[in-house]
Amino acid sequence: MEPKRDSVRRRARIPLTLPIRVLCRESNEYEWTEQSRLIDVTHFGAGFTLTRPVDVGRLIRLTMPLPTQLRCFDHNDSVYSVWSLVRHTAAIHSTDPAHAKFRLGVAFVGKEAPQSYLDDPTVRYEPVAIQVGQNTRWKLGPLPSVTERREPRLVIPLEVLVETLDEDGKPLMREYTVTETISTLGTCVPTNLDVDVGRVLRISSVNDQVSTFAAIRSRQVAADGIARLGLEFIGARWPLDRDLEEAG
Repeated sequence: MEPKRDSVRRRARIPLTLPIRVLCRESNEYEWTEQSRLIDVTHFGAGFTLTRPVDVGRLIRLTMPLPTQLRCFDHNDSVYSVWSLVRHTAAIHSTDPAHAKFRLGVAFVGKEAPQSYLDDPTVRYEPVAIQVGQNTRWKLGPLPSVTERREPRLVIPLEVLVETLDEDGKPLMREYTVTETISTLGTCVPTNLDVDVGRVLRISSVNDQVSTFAAIRSRQVAADGIARLGLEFIGARWPLDRDLEEAG
């Protein structure tokens, strides 16, 4: 679940288009980097765009030539490397799914990642308080697990294409499959792909122009020997209305 943004920012965002390098570890076996530019920044966080989404609650590392007055450590280094918590991700409207962009907002966490992240990079967090000190901007807590679905999933078989992405965001492996259950927030699909929990996939409808990204929340092998992926859409909801009309 995406946390609510603060109604009043602690400090005004400063427009600053500095180059940044983003590092994201989606699992113990897979990570990627992307070059981008800041849109705005404060002492506590920043906004920027990427060509792929990052799910809310995940830690990523930003490296950038941030002005000294906006840093809380490494004031004399040429670049500033800070672990950051993704607070929101939103798709930027585009008519071309192959050139998707996403607006991200992050909160700066500190110079070092917590041990729980080093043990398991798929863990997600939420900010619970300002941490007073030189090396930390937020105190982190684990993101609460959701025991009940926010929206019921419907048994609708849709033909979809599932793609893994390489380090450059290009399709690496692909598989055609059929959804077993789906809602606007997520879906369950059988798969033969060898992918871990935490990875982000692109999922596209075979019959229309719907295409979005989804994070793997679960992977279970059923009694029939086929793995099922529990996916949560990120960046945008699945437009289920048209599928319900076709099914009706």
